[in-house]
Amino acid sequence: MTTDVADLVARIGPVLVFFVAITVVAEIADAAGVFDVAGHWTARAGRHRTIVLWLLFVALAVVCTVFLSLDTTAVLLTPVGLAIAAQLGISPVPFAMTTLWLANTASLLLPVSNLTNLLSLHHFSALGQSHGDYVRLAAAPASAAVVGTVVVLYLLHRGQLHGRYTTEAPAEPHDPVLLRIAGAVCLAVGPLFAVGLSPAWVSVVAAVVLLVAVGLRSPGLLPHIAIPWRMAVGVTVLFVVIDVALAHGLRDVLAGVAGSGTSPWALAQVGAVGAVGANIVNNLPAYAALESVTADAPQRLMALLVGVNVGPLVTPWASLATLLWAQRCRARGIRIEVKTLAWQGFLCALAAGGLSIAALAVTA
Repeated sequence: MTTDVADLVARIGPVLVFFVAITVVAEIADAAGVFDVAGHWTARAGRHRTIVLWLLFVALAVVCTVFLSLDTTAVLLTPVGLAIAAQLGISPVPFAMTTLWLANTASLLLPVSNLTNLLSLHHFSALGQSHGDYVRLAAAPASAAVVGTVVVLYLLHRGQLHGRYTTEAPAEPHDPVLLRIAGAVCLAVGPLFAVGLSPAWVSVVAAVVLLVAVGLRSPGLLPHIAIPWRMAVGVTVLFVVIDVALAHGLRDVLAGVAGSGTSPWALAQVGAVGAVGANIVNNLPAYAALESVTADAPQRLMALLVGVNVGPLVTPWASLATLLWAQRCRARGIRIEVKTLAWQGFLCALAAGGLSIAALAVTA
């Protein structure tokens, strides 16, 4: 029993530490004006055309997700999109949904793009697959997922993506020194994640640096920094429930549901099971539950990653990135109805996930 608890802590402890620390980083950066300034720069680059601005934002979201991880995109890019919309007086919904969906669907290409990818590496290694082999296998399904997502986003929001806008200077930051420190920290954390340093340690150091800066420059902000303890507890409970269920027969059930083989239908079955599991519980415990019954072939393991990375778009708890995104939206006073999130997310998951599995089946 003690060993099981230790294993669980070792698995989810770093995830929860990252989640709490990166939220603190985002809260302070938002208060310092980092996202307002970044939004202003992006708006100027769009040359007063909403569609160009949106496409630039799409490219930024894809690059951020691929190289800096989906959680970084959810935390650091969501406020940029919302700041852009607020400054230009345009609807924030297309930018909010772009960040949410691409944070998930663009997180397949590199191992650092998603924690599930990192968790899968030891299985790929056991199958004789190197990091380069992983990237080659993921390239086609990752590209297809992004294309499918962008098409669905455009079709759903095209009425709000055409027209022109004028840019206005962002509000003066509360403290220019704090702005520079917070901006430097935000620019530093992404590359540190990308080179393979522990996301938990990087985010903790970043949070400590910013907390010290706030304490020295603007101590009145400290009581207003929201720490998501309840959300962290909820994620922990999910992992505990999955562990208990696996130990009491769930693994055998999942082996039957996930099927076998590497035919297009078999890969679609694995992807669908992963997506459904992610939307029911969360993509991390869903991956943890299914990895052992899909790790018999690289194609099946990649199909599972498609399901748990591209598929968790329907429920608000389907991925940690979705929880982080919702938190950033609430902080900016933006709320999207759960019903809207669900039906539009289902359409995107179906299109992007279907294209991704098809690309995997053709190229693997």
